[in-house]
Amino acid sequence: MATVAFYGPDDKLATKVVVAVFSRAGGKLERIEKWYSRVADIREDPVIRQEIVAFVKKHDVERAITTEGIIGCPHEEGVDYPLGEFCPLCPFWKLKIRN
Repeated sequence: MATVAFYGPDDKLATKVVVAVFSRAGGKLERIEKWYSRVADIREDPVIRQEIVAFVKKHDVERAITTEGIIGCPHEEGVDYPLGEFCPLCPFWKLKIRN
């Protein structure tokens, strides 16, 4: 099983996609891969789309679940900005509910 999640500076432009492969639904994370785009919406990039398909095939994924739209900031809390704070580069997400 795989999950596909899109991230961006707002809810219109996706600049990052994360694909996670699990042994089964609710199972252990086996592999994770991230792709980035700085020039266009990553959802429209045919090269990245092909790389995602190849990644999923390589790991024998039988089922994939994707997010509906863009779910958050492409920067990582605790990596790109301090834990518990909002990303200074993506003010759009500051007003959204955080889980």
